[in-house]
Parts: sequence; C-alpha cells; structure tokens
Amino acid sequence: MNRTLAIAVLAASSLTLGAVAQMPATRAASTPTAPAGPTKIAVIAFQAAVAQTNEGQRAFADLQKKFEPKRDQLKTLNDQIESMKKQMQSQASTMSPAQTAATTKTIDEKTKQLQRDAQDAQSDFQQSVQDMYNSLASKVYDVLNTYAKAHAYTMVVDVSQQQSPILWAADSTNITKQIVDAYNIKSGVPAPAAAPGQSGGLPSAPAPKPAAH
Repeated sequence: MNRTLAIAVLAASSLTLGAVAQMPATRAASTPTAPAGPTKIAVIAFQAAVAQTNEGQRAFADLQKKFEPKRDQLKTLNDQIESMKKQMQSQASTMSPAQTAATTKTIDEKTKQLQRDAQDAQSDFQQSVQDMYNSLASKVYDVLNTYAKAHAYTMVVDVSQQQSPILWAADSTNITKQIVDAYNIKSGVPAPAAAPGQSGGLPSAPAPKPAAH
C-alpha cells in the first residue's frame, strides 16, 4: 500500500469495531458493601461487553455511515494524487522543466491537504467514538452493578486492561456474556443485521484517551 493511501485508510477506511473494544472504561466501579458469606469473585472484559451490546454495535455502525462521505472524499483525493504521479512518470520525457515543476508542486500541495484532512477525520471520528462509548459504558455499568448484587458477588474484576493483574480465571467466573445479554434485554435493542460484503482485516483506529473523572 502506498504512503498516501495508507494515510487515507488510517483516518477513514479503518473504522472497525475494534476501535470501540480497545477503549478504556470511563467509570470507576463503586465499592458496594460486601455481602455476608464466602468470597465470590467474577471477572468481566468490560470494554468488550460495551462493544458487543446490540446498542453498541448499532451506534458504531451509525458512526461508520456518518463518516462514509469523508472516507470517500479522502479516497478521491488520494486517487487524484496517484493519477498525477503516474502521468508525470509516463510523460517525463516529453514534459518541460516548467511543467514538471508545476506538476510536482501540485502533487505536494494535494498530498499535504490529504494528510491534514486525514488527521482531522481521524480526530473527529475518535472523539465521536469516545462520546458514544462514555454514554454507553455508564449504562452497561449500571446493569453490571445490579447483576453483581443480585448474584452476591464480593468483587468483579475488569480484565480488559493490558496491565490487568489477572493471570488466570476459570471460564465459569467470566460474566461478560451474561452482562451483554442482560443489557440487551434491558435496552430492548435488537441484534444488528450483518452488513453484506463487510470485510475485516483493516487496522483499527487508535483508542481515544480516557475521559477525565
């Protein structure tokens, strides 16, 4: 992949659900009163839980659709740059020095514009994802809080973070799916239909900075 196209893809084409799943939780768990009886601990991949809810998938799909025109715009500009480069190479022997200089200048200007537009698109998309995640994470946490109390858990540990101290946990202690299912029931949002022809393998957009508490 050439450099200019890579820039455009980074900002516009690589808008995958992984961007949501990588984001840090924005709400710290409160410390509930420990129930009487033996210690009962569960683990949850909270970031993934938020991303996997029907509401989260629908919201992210809406964001992708919203940014589709910008992605197309960046691709069009990138195609113009590549076309001009190929034309200059094929006509190098017939172009005058003045024509070569003018074409080179135009290519440089368009390349800088592409870089600026790509960075702006990336920043705007990143902020939109952050805002969406912040809102949804708060609601998913409320469901988690209710579920944990109802099942008398002493502690629920988030294993989403790369620096998680959890080295091993039995599958039976993982309540990620239970929380996703419980949230889907509460929200009433149906599972989104799979987009036809949807492809994967594109690099994920960098995770946004955590919101200030």
